[in-house]
Amino acid sequence: MTISPRFHLARRAAAPLAAALFSLLLAACGSTPRTPESRAGESSPSSTASAPTRGGGYYKDDGPGNNPPPNLDRIPDAVPRAEPLHRFANRPYSVFGERYVPATSVRPFRQRGVASWYGRRFHGKPTSSGEIYDMYAMTAAHPTLPIPSYARVTSVANGRSVVVRVNDRGPFLRGRVMDLSYAAAHRLGYINAGHAEVEVELIVPGGGQSIIAASTDTPAAPAVARNEPVAMLPGQGVFLQVGVFSSRTNAEDLRGRIMREMASMADRVQLFADGERFRLQVGPWHSESEARGVAEQIHRVLDLQPFVVVR
Repeated sequence: MTISPRFHLARRAAAPLAAALFSLLLAACGSTPRTPESRAGESSPSSTASAPTRGGGYYKDDGPGNNPPPNLDRIPDAVPRAEPLHRFANRPYSVFGERYVPATSVRPFRQRGVASWYGRRFHGKPTSSGEIYDMYAMTAAHPTLPIPSYARVTSVANGRSVVVRVNDRGPFLRGRVMDLSYAAAHRLGYINAGHAEVEVELIVPGGGQSIIAASTDTPAAPAVARNEPVAMLPGQGVFLQVGVFSSRTNAEDLRGRIMREMASMADRVQLFADGERFRLQVGPWHSESEARGVAEQIHRVLDLQPFVVVR
């Protein structure tokens, strides 16, 4: 059953019967907004269904697919880029009497809370954006972030982080801030738990607020060239952003660590001032594919997870 995004984002009728019918339609269709009962990815003690290759129960028989890709750990992060916002998916809507007003521009946003995930039960069905949900892509659902937009999601428990593309609405359970795809939740390490406390930060491609690396509190190398002038953000090019800091000292510490432990790219490590923040970037690179290859090296050597910035 397919219903247009315009229909799903329209206001509910005031009559109780119309509201009830609308709720049934939401539960029956793959498009959004979904009801709390139909959101997936939550561990449930009463669930009896389990994945063929993993233990534990999954909410509403949701879970991993029968034949997941063998390279789940190497599925790359989504690459942030400027995209026009969806014409209908960012209109105000209501679910179970709760009204949601999505953001209509990509601007700085940070949130901390519990994230869940959804998998095979919605695999191949339409999302709020009309795109087909792929549980093995790096995507996410959020009640109010712009569609489409990009966010870094960091596990508070283990410091792992991923960059996802927000293209769906949900979750609508109290206390939940985001639903990640199966692949993204796997990368963060909470598939079996079903949920985890995370930090969500919206990425503004091409400038503005961006990602704060999960490793900013990690003890780093001694400072390097602390007294040299800090340049403004560079012009066009392909860069890897390693972190954003409110303290120049912390930025310099990480800069020194990179220059010491990865000396071959020392001349590419650049510190830029952006208002009251300091951005540590590595580049420029000739292409996004080259930058992603370097990002993997940085991840292996330094246990950092940089992301590609294209200006």
